[in-house]
Amino acid sequence: MVAPKSSPPKADATGAGNSATTKMHRRSRSGCFTCRLRRKKCDEGKPYCKACKHLGLKCEYKRPLWWSNNEQRKNQKEAIKNIIKRTKISEKTKECGTTGPTGISGPDSPPSLSHSLPTSATYSDVTARTRAASEDSQYSLDYEFNQPPIHVPFDPYQPQVFTPHFDSHSHYQTYPPTPYEVDIKTESQMYVNDVPTRRDSSTSTFSTFHPPHAHSHLPPLPEEPWSQDDIYEGQGDLFSGGEEGLDFNFFDFSHGPPHESQPAVIQVDDCDRPLLDHFIGNVLRLIFPILEVNQHGSARSEVILPALESNKCYLHCCLSIAAIHLKSTQKIQGEQIDSDIMRHRYATISELCEALNRDTDHLQILEATLGMIFFQCSVGGPDDSLPDIPWHQHFQAASSLVKKLELPHAMIHGNSAQLHPPFNMTLISWIDILGATMLGRAPQFADTYRDKHFSSSTSGLCELMGCEDRMMYLISEIACLEALKLGNVLDDPQLCEHITLLGQQMDLTEPPQGAVALPYSTTGAIRPKQLSRNMTAIFRVAARIWLCSLVPGFSRYDQSMLSLTSRLAELLEFIPAGLDGFDRSLVWPLLIGGAQSTPSSCFRRVFADRVQYLGEQAEYGSFGRMKRLLQEVWLQSDGEAHAGESQNVHWRDVMRQKGWDFLLI
Repeated sequence: MVAPKSSPPKADATGAGNSATTKMHRRSRSGCFTCRLRRKKCDEGKPYCKACKHLGLKCEYKRPLWWSNNEQRKNQKEAIKNIIKRTKISEKTKECGTTGPTGISGPDSPPSLSHSLPTSATYSDVTARTRAASEDSQYSLDYEFNQPPIHVPFDPYQPQVFTPHFDSHSHYQTYPPTPYEVDIKTESQMYVNDVPTRRDSSTSTFSTFHPPHAHSHLPPLPEEPWSQDDIYEGQGDLFSGGEEGLDFNFFDFSHGPPHESQPAVIQVDDCDRPLLDHFIGNVLRLIFPILEVNQHGSARSEVILPALESNKCYLHCCLSIAAIHLKSTQKIQGEQIDSDIMRHRYATISELCEALNRDTDHLQILEATLGMIFFQCSVGGPDDSLPDIPWHQHFQAASSLVKKLELPHAMIHGNSAQLHPPFNMTLISWIDILGATMLGRAPQFADTYRDKHFSSSTSGLCELMGCEDRMMYLISEIACLEALKLGNVLDDPQLCEHITLLGQQMDLTEPPQGAVALPYSTTGAIRPKQLSRNMTAIFRVAARIWLCSLVPGFSRYDQSMLSLTSRLAELLEFIPAGLDGFDRSLVWPLLIGGAQSTPSSCFRRVFADRVQYLGEQAEYGSFGRMKRLLQEVWLQSDGEAHAGESQNVHWRDVMRQKGWDFLLI
């Protein structure tokens, strides 16, 4: 572990001091795949780790074929359990069959262990403990078969401390009686919204002279406890009340596959430690809410914390975002907080420029650039006046890096090779598709999405953001069609023909009747797949509204448009609202549908209710900017309607009038 660096004390809102180190937990990525499947600690011995060698398992450090397939992993797990059971039975058979040199127990052999109390060896973490002493065994040569059975009276309300008899074994009479050691292991599991989070265990040992009874102890637990593995592997069932299990290793993360937890060290100056703590404690949970539902904890442990530890540019970006969030939510004003924002923003840009000039560390540069684009969507307000580089300029740099890293090629050919989609490419696809609608342009990687659509392959957009991939590919096609319309490339008949074809494509994505339902299980937990179906339905209606708005001469008072906005309001009832809801993941469809709503539309009433549920949080991030933009659009469009004018006010024109350069996703 590298010692924390020191730096001159700097003043900030919370004070100053020496350098500090914030410790987090991160998983090891170098253990063998067998131990990782069993969720056991691996000593990483080569060519075989100690656990696999002891249990007779195949130790695999190279990624096996069964790792990428849930069904094959389940079969492999069952095979490993059977091997372990056979190994344990074989060991017990050898122990029972151990005799003296002549083939029978010698006169000095101690009595066999026939009725031992369960010790910690029968529990999940096998700890070396002194086994409980045993009663006389009929297999001992000194055993008196004619003696009557001894029944020790047992009163649960009296202290049970007795001295055992050693008369039947004269060899042991010269030694003082040995107390029985009993291990009691207590395991606890903390659940948050039915999601297993923290798991603790403790073992207590006490001594007693009371001899164990043959049938008084609890039945032993299985030698290899798979209960913890089943809890986490079956989280899909826990969430969904019987839905198909989720793939917790879906993405190809830039820092390697999901790994075991181990401490992570994030080096920061002492003056910046409050900003880092604020980012981890308050901002991190706002960034990938859908990913957190689908793969609990992966956004924190697989994306953000590893990048904070290893990517200095990314760290400065996150500290700047934390300062922006702190300023807006805590109403902090003054030069100091603005200085913190600009200092880390400048440090991020400087680090990016230096890395680009060196033409190295492309993956880290892309990671930090995406952070500067996407994290900004979770914090700040519409009236932030500090100078900043527009998001689409950052995106141009990110696009160049994506091409240099050949991520589109990896995404297209990854599904045919059954590889996981690159996480950074999935995130940039989401920004590219919806960001193109902000600018009235075609997405930069529209050809990639078109190929993915034709091959019916996934990009991970549903798992990351909640909307099914097919629907996002069609939104990309609508963005391309609008760009052609704005460029006067198509005449009206051609435009209407393309609109009809895209409408038919969307008809093919319609789910069966009753597919949209409340996303709660019987225990009140969120069902991730049902939530994604509901969100996809909302994106689909918003895409239809946007597609209809491209028809020449359309009006928001058309019956088809009124029906679509009403349907959008109905679907919002199936999305959890409030601080723990998912309205902030629906900024784009709310903008598209709200911009075409009429003053008497039920959409506006539903929207106002959901804003009220969010409280002050409705003023920040992309949701707050979208809310402000809709208010301006409604002010102008409703005013024109009262004046007898039927001209539609486009939200993009209002953004240009106000000088807003928002990324509303």
